[in-house]
Amino acid sequence: MSVPAWIPEIFAAIMILVAEVSAAQLAAARAWTRRGRTDADSTGSRLLTGIALAGILVPGLNPLPNTAWEVIFAATTAWSAWRLWQDSQGHGAAAVARGHYAPHLVHSAAMLYIVTALPGPSAAGSGMAMSGTGGMPGMAGGTSGGIPTLALIFALLLIASTVHDLNRRAGADGYSPVTGRPDPSAHTAKRMLLSPAVIKGCQVTTGITMAFTLIVMI
Repeated sequence: MSVPAWIPEIFAAIMILVAEVSAAQLAAARAWTRRGRTDADSTGSRLLTGIALAGILVPGLNPLPNTAWEVIFAATTAWSAWRLWQDSQGHGAAAVARGHYAPHLVHSAAMLYIVTALPGPSAAGSGMAMSGTGGMPGMAGGTSGGIPTLALIFALLLIASTVHDLNRRAGADGYSPVTGRPDPSAHTAKRMLLSPAVIKGCQVTTGITMAFTLIVMI
């Protein structure tokens, strides 16, 4: 699918913003929340996803080779699968449905698919490349090693997960990936940064960008 160059550039800019917000959330949660209330794995994974997606959409922004991203997202996928299994063993299916590890697993597995399906770096460049997207800088001319049906399945799962996130009340049980509740003593800016609405916004925009990337790859 060919798309104008400015579309992936906008998505890449959004992902850079999400990565910056996620990094700030990690720092703020460490400084302002009670020990044990921070769930850094989800936020850290979203930080890495934002960086990786920005580099996929605009290859000049990519700081790591494809193989490094493959290792990273294989690790996050395995970790989220293990945590999901733990939740199911300790609390049952209801806790799994309320928790955030199921969508986290979908996001990690989708990213693992994306980075493994991409061709190698372009002859000029430094970034990951996508085929079939002539409008994207550095992404034309390659041959994707992906499976279109699998890409479509991941895209549909991400869309369903995003709709579920949009319909879920911010701050619902099991949803706050960074912290259960900001420390009242924190500065107003810190409370806003760690608010469930901001976390939800980052999660939703990441899901939309991943779905867009997968659809373009088909």
